[in-house]
Amino acid sequence: MTNQEKNPDEVECSATDDPAPLQVLTARDVPLGGLRAMTVRRTIPHRDVRMIGAWCFLDHYGPDRVADTGGMQVARHPHTGLSTVTWLFTGAVDHLDSAGNAARVVPGEVNLMTAGRGVTHSEFSTDDTDILHGAQLWLAAPEATRHDAPRFDHFRPEDTAIDGGVARVFLGEWLGAASPIDYPMPIVGAEIVLEAGARWAAPLNHEFEYGVLLDTGAVQVDGADLPAHGVAYSAPGRTSTTLLAGPEGARLLVIGGVPFEEKIVMWWNFIGRSHEEVVSFRQRYQAELGFEDHPIDGPEIFGPFPTGTPDPIPAPKLPNARLVSRN
Repeated sequence: MTNQEKNPDEVECSATDDPAPLQVLTARDVPLGGLRAMTVRRTIPHRDVRMIGAWCFLDHYGPDRVADTGGMQVARHPHTGLSTVTWLFTGAVDHLDSAGNAARVVPGEVNLMTAGRGVTHSEFSTDDTDILHGAQLWLAAPEATRHDAPRFDHFRPEDTAIDGGVARVFLGEWLGAASPIDYPMPIVGAEIVLEAGARWAAPLNHEFEYGVLLDTGAVQVDGADLPAHGVAYSAPGRTSTTLLAGPEGARLLVIGGVPFEEKIVMWWNFIGRSHEEVVSFRQRYQAELGFEDHPIDGPEIFGPFPTGTPDPIPAPKLPNARLVSRN
């Protein structure tokens, strides 16, 4: 998915020795563009919490009737220094990338595309999708791996029984379940489905910070009501959190990981380490795809793409201000 929004004001967060109170992060509506702009709810980055572990981006969308919204129609666009994570509840999306990977994303199966030094991809909801509902997330790559070759991973997690519900751990290790997808930092990503009125004391890794997204239903997190589509954020230091589902149950996404200590510069669909590096990513993408005339050193990094696909998306103009780093 392409990030079409300017970053909010800079705020840095760090772990504390004592567990801090939960923070509730509300989402903002962001159109993805096009004639019938599909609107998503963006929670991360937030002006109060920029990242949750390595998770640096969270869009939540639907349930939307494709006949009304046009569905997901995101033509070829670039990424660097991150991994995209797609998790669907209903509908299906076709993924195609310049590393030669083609996959259909379906509910209950995670698809992770690692951009590494550079990749382009497209995402289109399938013709037979009536209701589209899911989440798109990004993981920032650490310095040690951010220049690796692109790759694509797919995994269907099994149900893990919890008190009053089930968990599906699609990334990392939690609750005795483990995803085979390798990531170079300790992280977790899971879907939680709680039955009506279920109370579950969720065990946490005290070294992790966490975000709990309410997808459907109602839930209290440590006694506080979580608003629809909001995220409950907790800093490192907690060993558990109590979730209490409402009368219709609740479906949640849980993300977490050790704090990401490296400074990053995130603009449009690029993650780098400096203003100059992001500028160079943009120039290379624009030049390789023929939008602008810039010199190119070395082989292409945004790769070939099958013919007959929709025209790629040009990069927007850079802001007049210098891009700043954050974590």
